[in-house]
Amino acid sequence: MAKNLLIVESPAKAKTIEKILGEDFEVKSCYGHIRDLEKSDMGIDIDNHFEPRYIVPEEKEKVVKELKSFAKKSSEVWLATDEDREGEAISWHLCEVLGLDPEQTKRIVFHEITKPAIQSAVKTPRKLDMNLVNAQQARRILDRIVGFELSPVLWRKMSMRNNLSAGRVQSVAVRLIAEREREINAFQSISSFKLEAFFAANDINNKPVTFKADGSKYNTADDAEKFLQSCIGANYTVGDIQVKPAKKTPAAPFTTSTLQQEASRKLGYSVSRTMLLAQKLYENGYISYMRTDSVNLSDTALDDIKAKITSQYGGEYVQERKYKNKNESAQEAHEAIRPTAMERLTVEDSDCRRLYELIWKRTMASQMADAELEKTIAKINISTNNQDLTAQGEVLKFEGFLKVYREDRDEEDAEEEQTEGMLPPLKLNQQVEFKEMKATERFSRPAPRFTEASLVKKLEELGIGRPSTYAPTISTILKRGYVEKRDKEGVKRSYRILLLKSGSISKLTDEETTGAEKSKLFPTDLGLVVTDFLKQYFDDIMDYGFTARIEEEFDEVAQGKLKWNRMLKDFYTPFKKDVENTIENAERIKGERELGADPTTGKPVVARMGRYGPMVQIGATDEEEKPRFAKLKATQSIETISLEEALDLFRLPRTLGQFEDNDVTVSIGRFGPYIAHDNKFYSLSKEFDPYTITLEEAVPIVNEKRKAKEERTIKVFEKEKIQVLRGPYGPYLKQGLRNFKLSKEQQERAADITVEEALKTIEELKANPPKKTARKKK
Repeated sequence: MAKNLLIVESPAKAKTIEKILGEDFEVKSCYGHIRDLEKSDMGIDIDNHFEPRYIVPEEKEKVVKELKSFAKKSSEVWLATDEDREGEAISWHLCEVLGLDPEQTKRIVFHEITKPAIQSAVKTPRKLDMNLVNAQQARRILDRIVGFELSPVLWRKMSMRNNLSAGRVQSVAVRLIAEREREINAFQSISSFKLEAFFAANDINNKPVTFKADGSKYNTADDAEKFLQSCIGANYTVGDIQVKPAKKTPAAPFTTSTLQQEASRKLGYSVSRTMLLAQKLYENGYISYMRTDSVNLSDTALDDIKAKITSQYGGEYVQERKYKNKNESAQEAHEAIRPTAMERLTVEDSDCRRLYELIWKRTMASQMADAELEKTIAKINISTNNQDLTAQGEVLKFEGFLKVYREDRDEEDAEEEQTEGMLPPLKLNQQVEFKEMKATERFSRPAPRFTEASLVKKLEELGIGRPSTYAPTISTILKRGYVEKRDKEGVKRSYRILLLKSGSISKLTDEETTGAEKSKLFPTDLGLVVTDFLKQYFDDIMDYGFTARIEEEFDEVAQGKLKWNRMLKDFYTPFKKDVENTIENAERIKGERELGADPTTGKPVVARMGRYGPMVQIGATDEEEKPRFAKLKATQSIETISLEEALDLFRLPRTLGQFEDNDVTVSIGRFGPYIAHDNKFYSLSKEFDPYTITLEEAVPIVNEKRKAKEERTIKVFEKEKIQVLRGPYGPYLKQGLRNFKLSKEQQERAADITVEEALKTIEELKANPPKKTARKKK
């Protein structure tokens, strides 16, 4: 008898499940989605209740053909795609393409790829859940409508390249980053003086130790100095001591969002890397399903965790906890991300190991006892002004979950949690030895720029997106050039210190570096301009509450409470009116800012968006003399560049000197900075600044690039400007900036190619360009 055919999304998942199910089942992969909306005419029949038109993409035709063949030979087809809405939709598409009856086809789901879970799923198959399918279909159609309708509006209204595009969740994510950037740029730092005093007292071994006590903050240096003056010659006495028990509680086990945040903070992983590794761990049967917004743990998992804690640390470390979701739409039937077996402390794969161990520790800690602390607060009275200073210390009495794991904090939350050391034993009315007191100038800071992790946290707080959408959203806004991830160098800043020591006050100045940031999300000028335009004309699409309500409506479709095409109609009717109104009435996006006048010519200087990005323009296009243009540096922005910085950009092209009796100049072109010498052009790498590079640095670059080109060059036809060059995949032709592939036979005799043959090959390839082969999506 023919085997049962079970279809999953990925080959790795297929391999793991086939080992579990044995000979009765043949497990095959469909490599993700097998159908998508047609590209032409949106792929949606708006007038026919938003009926989608699906096609099998060219790169999936072979997969579909193979699956049809396997399905014909099998006694029964089972569908085991992922348990979320996307997985349900893939199963439905498989039914449609393979000619299966959704009412009869067996659909199985599981939270983890383990033998008990898979065997249990096979014993209890269910039918396809069309509510989940429709929720996913509604999301796909709505996002296609937004992209299809909005992108042409941007093309018409912006003088930029025609690859601009807008998306529903992506545009809101860019708005968050843009608004944070503007908050930072507008922020006015205010200084204050933080008071700290240092005292000495004997510890339990009768050895003198230093401890710190804090005073009030003072707004001005004068106020801080007056307080220090009032403390000269004072005695310092312990006026009050409070000893309080305190506790720390472990965080809930991981959801998709919290895993992405913590992997970023602790391991430095990007959101997409975290999901890639988590997918690998899931498909190999090491962790439960990695796209979830539930903090629930099954009874079986809880028993496994408690047994592991007891055997490894002892019964006193166990404290069973049932966590509840803050998010009402979270599905409690799903589970948090956890190891499938707590006995597995680590995994062999070096890439996955650190993420697995993080998940293991977080899961263990979630069922462990609170950490118990003893917190001491002592008031130190100043005899001369009867003011109090506060000294705080804490002692860890019982480690509890901290034996395994401590959650990290985001930058904005980090200042709230200050770790306190131990205080020496202090008694009421004890006089403590004064060492010094200082008032240090501190500056207020704006909210930090988003990291990938803190952006995910914010999106989740606002109810925008779901576990499966966070990583693709961030990847998309980076790829489209609306946002960039980069470091920012800090700048030196002086600060003042007033020091009271040995009965006198001295005034000191020190230096610190401020504003340094690592792997932060910055909006590009393009992102800022597009955000402003969309906010002006499509306020619903850009509204956080509206976007969150759309997500809630998808949830209602998934629960069978709302018809998917009804939801789409309610969205589309007002949205289409906004599109038509914008095309008809909106002005073109200028994206420009007037900086002032050029002191040499008196002409206006404007920073604006150009066809190839942000630039500065001197002069107007309607003047007799052509305007001059200069590209902004990567770290500059239209919104913040000054007139002086803009004029400095026109120092290019710079002549560095002479080499081989020819001038060496440096400039910036369409493809970035370059060196020009003897009518030849050599690109400049990022490590060199075109505004500061010297002749001594430029000459070796010219020689190195020339040598590399000579080694690559097989033949040159000067008149026709055609080169026969060596490449990583064999010889090819180059004419101007375009490359043309040679046949295998031509590659073998590349040195003998004639100019006539080269011209003919180029003409043929221009007339019939080769098709690009699409890579398989996993």
